[in-house]
Amino acid sequence: MATETVAKPRTSMRVHVQKFGTFLSGMIMPNIGAFIAWGFITALFIPAGFFPNAELGKLVGPMITYMLPLLIGYTGGRMVYGVRGGVVGAVATMGVIVGTDIPMFIGAMILGPLTAWIMMKLDKIWEGRVKPGFEMLIDNFSAGIVAAAMAVVGMLVVGPIVKAFSNGASAVVEFLVTNGLLPFTSIFIEPAKVLFLNNAVNHGILTPLGTQQALEQGKSILFLLEANPGPGFGILLAFSFFGKGLAKASAPGAAVIQFVGGIHEIYFPYVLMKPMTIFAAIGGGMTGIFTLVVTGAGLRSPAAPGSIIAVYASTARDSYVGVTLSVLFATTVSFLIASVVLKASKAPAEDDLDQATHRMEALKGKKSSVSAALIGEGVGASGVAVLATPIKNIVFACDAGMGSSAMGASVLRNKIKAAGFSDVKVTNSAIANLTDTYDVVITHQDLTERAKPATASAVHVSVDNFMNSPRYDEIVELVEASNTEAGTTETTPAAAPVGTAPEAEAEEGPAGILVAESVVLNGHATTRDAAIDEAGQLLLDRGAVDSGYVDAMHEREESVSTYMGSFLAIPHGTNAAKDHIMKSAVSVIRYPNGIDWNGKEVKFVVGVAGVNNEHLHILSSIAKVFTNKAQVAQLEAATTVDEVLALFGKVNS
Repeated sequence: MATETVAKPRTSMRVHVQKFGTFLSGMIMPNIGAFIAWGFITALFIPAGFFPNAELGKLVGPMITYMLPLLIGYTGGRMVYGVRGGVVGAVATMGVIVGTDIPMFIGAMILGPLTAWIMMKLDKIWEGRVKPGFEMLIDNFSAGIVAAAMAVVGMLVVGPIVKAFSNGASAVVEFLVTNGLLPFTSIFIEPAKVLFLNNAVNHGILTPLGTQQALEQGKSILFLLEANPGPGFGILLAFSFFGKGLAKASAPGAAVIQFVGGIHEIYFPYVLMKPMTIFAAIGGGMTGIFTLVVTGAGLRSPAAPGSIIAVYASTARDSYVGVTLSVLFATTVSFLIASVVLKASKAPAEDDLDQATHRMEALKGKKSSVSAALIGEGVGASGVAVLATPIKNIVFACDAGMGSSAMGASVLRNKIKAAGFSDVKVTNSAIANLTDTYDVVITHQDLTERAKPATASAVHVSVDNFMNSPRYDEIVELVEASNTEAGTTETTPAAAPVGTAPEAEAEEGPAGILVAESVVLNGHATTRDAAIDEAGQLLLDRGAVDSGYVDAMHEREESVSTYMGSFLAIPHGTNAAKDHIMKSAVSVIRYPNGIDWNGKEVKFVVGVAGVNNEHLHILSSIAKVFTNKAQVAQLEAATTVDEVLALFGKVNS
């Protein structure tokens, strides 16, 4: 009991620090491009720059004083409470900017999220209590009052506190440099990286202090304390020469990813597999920092990711030799120490890398984006990728979670059922409603990047054809391999997450969704936009939607095409347009001569408007029809509306 009581707090503290570091990183990383832009302008136009220009050099001060902190404050607020949180966070950040004479990155990382959180809590107090017609007035004035108040707090309270902290931290760094102790920070930094605690140190302390130092001196050594690729590169080179089994085979590829791609976490499993190699990372890190101190080298701006390319792009004009030597010496020392450790080790390492990778993911708290480069996601005898756990939940995600995702889910659900895995849940969802609870996430190729942040631990599959994408067969193979490899083909179906369309709802639909009046055998439109108007007009004529929904159908098409494959397009509104739907309805229009739909030929346009998933039954029926070439041919040859309705089956039963 005593052991458990002691162990749990340590784990909890590590997890909390990881989450805190990830949150800090989330405010800095999206704005790294802005930091680099400032670094380039500084390097080019300040008096000591490549092309000194007093006029253009005027950009340097305002960018670091106002632009960068405001971007951080907005990003932090947006992470907490969307755009509304971002706006009030940026206004509040202005308070700490004006209240001090140093770059206020730490102040922005405090006030941006804090102000957004206060705004969110206040909005919940009067949520549902505002009288109709006063919503905009209350929303705008409450945001203005909160933002103004927090700007004053930032100027009078937070700013001076953060300035005192920054001055104290700068004094500590100066003390370490003056006394030759800065290299010893690697004793903390390198183990922290392997435990995924580096974000808290790097983005919470080193980046703000380094930026302030770069403003004063034109460069900073602090940017390279954690980002130096040398220590990890040396370890991977040692495994390439002296490792065993899979570790040796995978190390060269991992070294390229780490050194050029800048993804340092790819070497963490190797350290976890041979914990003594952490001394190689520490030794390499200390050597690299010592070299920077001796040569006086530094970077103009953060190097993120920690790629050698990013490092050189951020290197100060007078520091290329020092930075090169720092990376070279760090790599050499790390390689030598790791080589000794590996050669002295007698323990077999054939299967250790797989176990170490999973330990790394356990430390990280979620699936690693680079683990596939080490263990290939687990490969079965058939050569098909295998996940570590059985696949239970697959989600199709699109902008609205209503049309294309429902169709794709229906097609894939039928394929997986046919393969004998009826226990695997295939649902659909709007991207805005995604949570990190799925095993596989399928999106249109233009939406994948939007879906990844909310479902980081899932396998992501991009498709460009929802009806008959070849990726569906790959997913079925993945299910077969993973669920068989895990020793299970029968699992208890998990409850569908909120916002998805459970299979049960897709099998039953209310009457009247598709009627004869909403089927047109010979459409008049000759362009994509005109066809959307024609399909939308049929929905309007039914009283199913208002004109705002038709506008949203065009908006949806501009963001991501609703072309499904097999001559089919299903235009529908955005997720935000659901308030414009009065009842569920579907319209079907055939264009015998075809329409150019963003370079694809479309002969059938199905307009969709659905309330509470009532439209999913007919979408399932449509999907079954359009995955059958013979039935598509029958639709093309149909001469009456009744033939079309018959082909779609009992869609209104």
